[in-house]
Order: sequence, then structure tokens, then C-alpha cells
Amino acid sequence: MQQTVLPLKLLAYFLTLAPLFFCFNSSIFANTESEAARIASIIKPTSDFSKAEAFERRPAGAATVFKFLNENSFSHSSANMSFERELDFKVGNGFFRRFWVSAPASTKSADGLGPLFNARSCQSCHLKDGRGHAPSGNWPKDDAVSMFLRLSIPPINEEQRDLIAKHRLNVIPDPTYGEQLQDLAIQGHHAEGKMWIEYQEIEHFFEDGSIVSLRKPTYSILNWKYGKPHPQLLISPRVAPPMIGLGLLEAVSQKDILANADPEDTNNDGISGKANLVWDTQKQKVALGRFGWKAGEPNIRQQSSKAFNADIGISAPLVKTPWGDCTPTQQKCRNAPNGNTASQNNLEISPEAMDKLVFYAQNLAVPARRDISESKVLAGKKLFYDTNCVSCHRPKFVTKRFPEQPEQSFQLIWPYTDLLLHDMGEGLADNRSEGLADNRPEGLASGSEWRTAPLWGIGLTETVNGHTQFLHDGRARNLLEAILWHGGEAELSKQNFLKFNPKERSELLAFLRSL
Repeated sequence: MQQTVLPLKLLAYFLTLAPLFFCFNSSIFANTESEAARIASIIKPTSDFSKAEAFERRPAGAATVFKFLNENSFSHSSANMSFERELDFKVGNGFFRRFWVSAPASTKSADGLGPLFNARSCQSCHLKDGRGHAPSGNWPKDDAVSMFLRLSIPPINEEQRDLIAKHRLNVIPDPTYGEQLQDLAIQGHHAEGKMWIEYQEIEHFFEDGSIVSLRKPTYSILNWKYGKPHPQLLISPRVAPPMIGLGLLEAVSQKDILANADPEDTNNDGISGKANLVWDTQKQKVALGRFGWKAGEPNIRQQSSKAFNADIGISAPLVKTPWGDCTPTQQKCRNAPNGNTASQNNLEISPEAMDKLVFYAQNLAVPARRDISESKVLAGKKLFYDTNCVSCHRPKFVTKRFPEQPEQSFQLIWPYTDLLLHDMGEGLADNRSEGLADNRPEGLASGSEWRTAPLWGIGLTETVNGHTQFLHDGRARNLLEAILWHGGEAELSKQNFLKFNPKERSELLAFLRSL
């Protein structure tokens, strides 16, 4: 029998955490109190920038993949996955890539598209399991395949205010158009409208005189097909985020996330991260929001179910309406044939298929870090810390124990996020069509508050997706612009960045591209 030999560094890692592993109990899902101090020492931000940290090359712990870098770099399974579970991953990949068709169709397991929708498959938005982008031009020059508009109105009566207050709803849908603008439709139906974007160039000046132009978008909707929307309509653009590392983020304990929350800024550091609280449909209780640009969903299953329903118009186990986001005023849509079948629990995607897709989403692996020991990257890392970017982009966590999800169980991970909401200033606030900040809320998140985006894999965006667009609406054309859009709680960090000379800017960007 061939003997497996651990690399010395990996062996040292296990020895470092040995007291934690030896007290393992399969009934314990959270990390124990006795190991808290040891974990705290492991995830403490470093103060030594002369060399890379131990295991820094493995941002996803044992799940990190070491593969050739190409357009498929975000599409690999967790490296610590067993051969037996690999088949489930591949089946889930099939459902993620499946192109749905309108009902009735001969292929019963793939019909039920729409009638109104934004995409025909999950992969259409999450291109190569990566990051979406803003359209290169307005319709009909280009379709917003990986970007759409969220819709809502302020609560207008006591019942609606109560639903928001009790976290049963994050937003109040537009009475006619629902929670999302559906810009595509099956034959015989009309798309709800078309997104229109206008950009204004705004100059930013570095202390050394260098100038960077930022593009400020204004959004409107053309070709309303179902009458006028509510006069207080609020809109918010969204690009599809990358899919890597989701299962590991789900495995971070709630306690560890809330430990970094400081909504009243009691320590007076200018950083006041707070948690979003949302409704867990499966458990029928209030839960911590983790996923989505505003941390509006508690787990991958609910996020995926709602995406199936709103984006594709598919009935799913947690959102069972076969007409998707069609409202009661859109009766033709609601009365259209659907793909619900008895063999699939009277749904268009069965619970079994959803299980496989969720497993796939949980196990899309994070690629290994690159160039972590290069002097330029180390210098940029120090600048990242010195400018206090790590107050929101927390480098490290240790995930909780997950016996049923061994790939995510008890891993040292480096996602560079705290999974909390932060005020990013008026510049990034959700805007109405006339360009006025309207403070569109989503649950406890105000219009200017956004969940800290994980940074792992960000340096491979161009490799995987062929572009360098960032932020929730892709307005930033590169990492430099993304930094300069930071305001609010990040204003001081941005101002310090504006003082950087060209060498320092290059170093910080080199660090970000290494993630």
C-alpha cells in the first residue's frame, strides 16, 4: 500500500491546530469555547510583512485547487472532495448549465421557462461560474444577460411595514412588475421593459497630480409593457457575483461573523459593520443574511431557489410559484402552461435536482494564491493593512465543523470579507432613474449599505471572464476605479490611497491581483 506523505508546511498546519482536531466531536457543529483562543491567534491579522504567512497560498484551506489558470479556473470542485461525491458535483453542474425551455415540451425535466425571465440558465448569468458584467451598450445593441434591475417600493401601509419589521420580507415588490425587471419573455408574451444606462465621467485626482476618470451610471427603464409602475418605484442594478467559495462562507459560524459587528461604532474607529436579518423560508425563522450584494439571503439553498424563480421563472422547492415573478396584474403570465409535474413534486425543478445544484454551488473551489512571496505583493499587502482595508475585508476565518459537509468543515480560509453590511457612501447608493439617491433599502440594509464583497479570486476575473468590471453594477472598469468608488466608512482609507505615489498604487494593485 502506498503511503501518503504530507508536505512539511501542511504537516505543520495540522500540528498547529492539533488540539482542535483531537477534540473533534461529530455532534458539534460550531467551534468550541475551549478552542476559541487558539482560533483567535490563528486568524489574528498579521503585523509581519517581510514574508508570506503560513498557508496563505491556500485561501480555501484543504479545498483550494491547484490547476492551470484559464477560463475554467472557477469551475473546479473542492480539492478535498472524495471520488464518490465528485459525481454529485458533476450532476449539479449539469443542472447549473441546463437551458430551460417553455412548457409544454417533450423534455419534461427541462420545461417551465418563464413566461417572463432574465436568463435561460444559471450559467448564462454566472459566466464560467464567475463575475457578470454591465452590457457593452444599451438595447438592442447588447442584452444585459448577466445584469438586471431589482425593483421595489417603500412600504405604504401598516401591513407592509410590519412584514419588513418582522423580517418576513426584505422589500415590498412593485404592484405591477414585482421584485425584478424581466427583460425577456417566451413566445406570445411581452418582456416587461428594457434597462437603459447613461454614464457620466467624473475625474478623481491623486495627490501627485495623476487623474483617474470614473464612470457614474444613471439607470432608467424603457418600453414598459404592462402599464406604469408605482410612482415611488425604486430600482437597483445587480451583476451576477462569482460562485467560488460559497460553501465555505456558509460554514463560517454566525458567532464569528457577529463578533466583528459594531453597528454603533462603539470603538470609534469609523467602521460600523452590521448584520442583515432575513427570513429563512425552510426553517421558518429569522436568520443572519450572508449572500447577495446586500446579504439578503441566509443560505445557498434559498439564494438558488429564488434565483431559479425570479431569473428563469422556474418553480423550486422553496419558491413554488410556476410563473416566477409575475404579479397578480399579469394574469396572462400566471395562466400560461407550466412545467410542474407529479414526478418532480409538482415543481419544475425537483427537490433532488435542487440538492445536487446546491451541492455544486457549495463546492465550486477557490484557486490557489499566486506570487504571495514577491516583494511587490508583500509591500502591497502592508499598504492594504496600513490603510485599514482589513477592518471590512477581514482576511481569515476558521469554519465551523460540518460533518455532513466535510469539504467545508473546520478549514482555515482567507476570503477577505466580514460578511457584514457597511455604509459605502452616497456615491454607491442605489439610485432612481433621475439619478437622485433614493436610499432603496433591502431588509436592514439601507441604499448605501453593502455586504463586504469577498476578494478571493478577484485577480483572476479577467482570466475567467475576459473583463475587469467590479462592484455591484460593474461601473468600475478596473480595480483602481473600484477602490476610488469607496466612500462612507471607507472614505478615510480611500483618502489615504489618493496620497499614494505611483509605486505604492502599483504595489497595492499587485497584492489585489494576487488574491
